Amino acid sequence: MILECFKQKVNKHCVNKLPSLFISIPNSCTAMLNLSRLCRCKQSLSAVQSKLLVSSRNGFSNSIISRQIITTTKMHRYNILGRFSLSSTIKSNSIIMRFCSSTPKPKTSRAVGYWLLGCSGMVFTAVVLGGVTRLTESGLSMVTWRLLGEKMPTNEEEWQKEFEKYQQYPEFKYKNQNITFSDFKWIWYMEFAHRTWGRAIGAAMFLPAAYFWYRGMLLPDMKIRVAVYCGLVAAQGLMGWYMVKSGLEDRFHGPSDVPRVSQYRLAAHLSLAFILYAGLLGGALRVLRPFPAAATLQKIKELKSITGLAHAVKAMTFITAVSGAFVAGLDAGLVYNSFPKMGDNWLPDDILAFSPTIKNFTENPTTVQFDHRVLGASTLAAASTLWLLSRRRPLSPGARAAARALAAMAWMQAGLGVATLLCYVPTALAASHQAGSLVLLSLAVWLTHEVKLLKYIPK
Repeated sequence: MILECFKQKVNKHCVNKLPSLFISIPNSCTAMLNLSRLCRCKQSLSAVQSKLLVSSRNGFSNSIISRQIITTTKMHRYNILGRFSLSSTIKSNSIIMRFCSSTPKPKTSRAVGYWLLGCSGMVFTAVVLGGVTRLTESGLSMVTWRLLGEKMPTNEEEWQKEFEKYQQYPEFKYKNQNITFSDFKWIWYMEFAHRTWGRAIGAAMFLPAAYFWYRGMLLPDMKIRVAVYCGLVAAQGLMGWYMVKSGLEDRFHGPSDVPRVSQYRLAAHLSLAFILYAGLLGGALRVLRPFPAAATLQKIKELKSITGLAHAVKAMTFITAVSGAFVAGLDAGLVYNSFPKMGDNWLPDDILAFSPTIKNFTENPTTVQFDHRVLGASTLAAASTLWLLSRRRPLSPGARAAARALAAMAWMQAGLGVATLLCYVPTALAASHQAGSLVLLSLAVWLTHEVKLLKYIPK
């Protein structure tokens, strides 16, 4: 026999205490089933549906003779001599019982979400710190690399040994012959801080990941994400040293050669940082603002244009940031310090001076700066269009706030870029401009998450 026993709403942080149910089962037994404290919920649900399926081990009856729910006031009519627990009733009457529920799927602990959010904040800090390290030309001060970290000099003799190592490499030979001992210490501290912070990110990523994984606090999809995050952290550290190594090689022999890291490796290093940051932030949002479990993802016509444009702005922000890495790697911010024109022309004469032509886009400072200007203006136009479009679409308050913030930040970022250019790339403005690109990417990730939340339709 099949008995459908309850369908009831439950409130947040409550215990649903069902009344005692007395179920009459013809031809087998009549028993009272005390199901109090059966359902426990930790969040608001529109409805919780449960079915009590009962079948006899001796066979399944094709016809249900009767089904009654009997209150305590009717106990005397059915000659019930005592109360029976659910387990004893099942055991004594050879009944198999199964509960089928449409309650939400298990969710990843919010502690995991806060951990991912904290790690994303550490990556944000590392990007800004790395920008300052590059702007102060401190990145080549440490000429060795060890997995677990370099020892900080503790006395004058150890400091002198570090300085002697630095003097053997191109940056000192061709550029910093007049650097003082105290100045060397300062740039060494800058690079040491950047490397130490990177290793701290590794510890903050790997150790909690192992703990959450061991305790079973990660769902299968989150396990995949966490494994990717850990891989990106490891790749980022290796790419950082591979980048620094390019500046230590003896390849600067031309009269105009300046000892510096490869702009290709710098762009790869920054790209990995941005991908890791966006992934961690997106993962944190999936846990802290989860998609409804009891809902299906639907394509909504009114949100199609918003969705496409939001993802486009996110991609354009990333590409513009990568082009900024080429600007930094080639010191392209110092070739044309005027706006909106580049010198006296809209299109400089030396924009395609290198041969083959494709080489200009990654090695010609003029072309690289021009590309960064065009990409920045395009991102600004796309973010502004997205905000105007969001005013005519049925969005949630969170999505509207994200669209407004994204457009406002795009204008602020453009202003920071122009100010950095006109002021000949001062450290404070340039670092703020780099941080602004991460803020803009953060807002784009937030907006795409809020829009996707709108597409989940309750079943």
